[in-house]
Amino acid sequence: MTGHGDTAAGAGTAPAERGDGALVSAGDGWDNDGGGARRPEDEAGRGVVAAFGRTMKTLRLRQGLEREEFGRRLGYSASTVAAFEQGRRIPSPRTIERADEVLEAGGLLCVWKEQVERAQYPVFFQGMASLEKEAIELLAYDTLVVKGLLQTEEYMRALLYMRRPPLPQETIEQRVAARLARQVIFDRQPAPLLSFVMDESVLRRWYGGRDVLKGQLEHLLLSGQKRNVEIQVMPLRSEESAGVDGPFTIVTQKGGKKFVYAEAQGNGALQTDQDQAALAAARYGIIRSQALSPRESLKFIEGLLREL
Repeated sequence: MTGHGDTAAGAGTAPAERGDGALVSAGDGWDNDGGGARRPEDEAGRGVVAAFGRTMKTLRLRQGLEREEFGRRLGYSASTVAAFEQGRRIPSPRTIERADEVLEAGGLLCVWKEQVERAQYPVFFQGMASLEKEAIELLAYDTLVVKGLLQTEEYMRALLYMRRPPLPQETIEQRVAARLARQVIFDRQPAPLLSFVMDESVLRRWYGGRDVLKGQLEHLLLSGQKRNVEIQVMPLRSEESAGVDGPFTIVTQKGGKKFVYAEAQGNGALQTDQDQAALAAARYGIIRSQALSPRESLKFIEGLLREL
């Protein structure tokens, strides 16, 4: 993923670009509501995954391997191999690499890795997912739920089950797996700088019940101890907040180009205009100054845990 506004470059489809430089895509909200084996999220993704599956099946047959034997070498059942070949499941990048080795494909399967990986996301989120993977800095302010990158699996499921109209179970499983896969950002090297500010109200909502909230707060404490992560809380008693317009995320690429992403009522927008991005970064700086410090915030979260 490179700059100059080509947010969905190589993804097969791209969101429309407005005249003000903002890339806007409409669809089901992704990061704030909520593959392993994953399922493609949209029609374009299904086409990519189906084509990959046919290619893998052709190479398997050329090698004279039955699904059972091929699956054994990959560490999967024959039924899972069938799901891969029929485009019903999305293999992980490591599985694709292993399949390429087993089938002696000489890299023919590996060239599909990026396209297949993108297929797990809605079209409107593919650009943001690509930016996350290459970000040198990510700043996020949230007012409704814990940021997707910080969510526990139980918390994710609680949010997804609350959606109305209800999401199909396979969609829930796919979104949980896809979001968990994005969390490798915390261990990536070189480590990106990650800053999260969230309203106190987010930490007090019992989404999923007491145990789910307890696990989520404990996870925040662990995440906040990472050297490249800062977590801050905007207290309810705060008399001023520069974040009254709602949640947003700023991603900075190598070279300094910034992008601003926001979701509201099932619509996602990726802003590419650099003047607007600079203003958003300045606004985020004010929000950080108005929130509790990282040290104070972790102590605050510890206090919330004691109250449960």
